[in-house]
Amino acid sequence: MATQFLTVSQREQWMVESEVFRIYELLVGAPRDVQSQMLELRRDNHLQFLKRGLRQLGPSFCSLDANRPWLCYWIIHSIALLDESLDKELESNTIDFLGRCQDHDGGYGGGPGQMPHLATTYAAVNALITVGGHEALSSINREKLYTFLQRMKHSSGGFRMHDGGEIDVRACYTAISVASILNILDDELVQNVGSYILSCQTYEGGIAGEPGSEAHGGYTFCGLATMILINEVNRLDLPQLIDWLVFRQGKECGFQGRTNKLVDGCYSFWQGGAFALLRRLGSIIDKQLMMPDTGGHCPADSPNTCTGSHKSGGGETLEGASSQVDKASHSRQGGNYNEIGYDFIKRRPDMEPVLHSSALQQYILLCSQVHEGGLRDKPGKPRDYYHTCYCLSGLSVCQYCGSNDEESPPERTAVLGPYSNLLEPIHPLFNLVLDKYEDAHEFFTRS
Repeated sequence: MATQFLTVSQREQWMVESEVFRIYELLVGAPRDVQSQMLELRRDNHLQFLKRGLRQLGPSFCSLDANRPWLCYWIIHSIALLDESLDKELESNTIDFLGRCQDHDGGYGGGPGQMPHLATTYAAVNALITVGGHEALSSINREKLYTFLQRMKHSSGGFRMHDGGEIDVRACYTAISVASILNILDDELVQNVGSYILSCQTYEGGIAGEPGSEAHGGYTFCGLATMILINEVNRLDLPQLIDWLVFRQGKECGFQGRTNKLVDGCYSFWQGGAFALLRRLGSIIDKQLMMPDTGGHCPADSPNTCTGSHKSGGGETLEGASSQVDKASHSRQGGNYNEIGYDFIKRRPDMEPVLHSSALQQYILLCSQVHEGGLRDKPGKPRDYYHTCYCLSGLSVCQYCGSNDEESPPERTAVLGPYSNLLEPIHPLFNLVLDKYEDAHEFFTRS
């Protein structure tokens, strides 16, 4: 097709492909030692970029004044992925600052004195968990935060982002994720959340932000993770969801967030993380594939149709003991939702990864990585803390996606480039470094 007849979208796609393929051609034509250097994760430069941002940001960041807990989370989580910790002064300053963002009626605002918001509450809680330790974890007022979550609960089953705010799948995820990890998730918060998210799964198979909207990578991750945390994931059409996901990884090797959109490094986690979740849902997916006339999902009124297997926290394997529907019903009648996240990561994966892991690592290392430090959306875009966080999170997902146990180092062949590129493993439901999650789980279970 002649270039004068290209649409704006086609022209932008062609330009991105041309630049990405140019970079890949350089890799292919380079000597082996140069290839290794090109694929090296610039760990020290990333740490300098991140720690500098945590100490002081320039005036251009004024537009993110209502996102300051997010900046804390993006930076601190990225540092933890790189297996580094904060010095005591930065830890103390972070705890103090986030404490001033905590509203006296519960939840966290975008900055001191700002109204509490579910997104910044999620960011603040995850940042404090990543800092870790008694001072950080005990600074979270769980009783008031639970009251805030109740106040955000909507009659549709979803949640509002803030007082008078929008109702969407992102709100459901941030509310349920925070409640789960803080050990305060109960029947009242869970009520009808699954039905709301189910109404957002589109004809394509992905999940939209709200009913009637377009399927989107970020909302698909949020919806899938939420359905797992409330034990209703069997209600989604998982084969159709996988079909939508796999076609979001394009010829550039990275992921796009929506159909016919450009590749973006942040979807390395939003889409890649969804694949990490699906690996532990193989038995449910297999059952759905054998029930084509139900529309893919396991019918909620048909007990014992979605039998799966999982390991309990103690390691005991429960083969076909009850259906997912039965377990969800038991939870609603007083079971413990708060152990689902812990049990999930201890469960042995029962499905092979269906994303192209080495291709995604190649995109992150060659196209998203800025050698001076930080990561970006795509070539030609500036580095930022958001993309640094989610590109590194996606890289970690890729490195461990073939492992049966996230706590054991992956095989050498699973890590593209030098093995020194290996990052810390994450808990994909929460996007927290795994040992930070486990420390928090133990703390909040005891408290």
